[in-house]
Amino acid sequence: QVQLVESGGGLVQPGGSLRLSCAASGSIFSINAMGWYRQAPGKQRELVAAITSGRNTNYADSVKGRFTISRDNAKNTVYLQMNSLKPEDTAVYYCNAAVVVLGPYRTLELWGQGTLVTVSS
Repeated sequence: QVQLVESGGGLVQPGGSLRLSCAASGSIFSINAMGWYRQAPGKQRELVAAITSGRNTNYADSVKGRFTISRDNAKNTVYLQMNSLKPEDTAVYYCNAAVVVLGPYRTLELWGQGTLVTVSS
């Protein structure tokens, strides 16, 4: 069974930093695009940042200059470094990945379970 497991959420004060991690496990051949989404209470899920297998990145305007997405292909892991956090960054953050699996060979779009980030004094 292939799955994504997230870690790193928590409570942080405004202006603080957090680093989220998301590791894929199972019968993985390769991983294409990976990304982070978030959903605040009463709002739709939105893309925060994404990174391709070639490490091209894109960010939501609201996080540009504050968040950095990166990946370690050897560990099948994607990270989100979040700096200068604001109260409006409070949300559940979800990892997303397009994972190429074996047996049979196919691409699955997977989601993590979500990790809560709360920015508050």
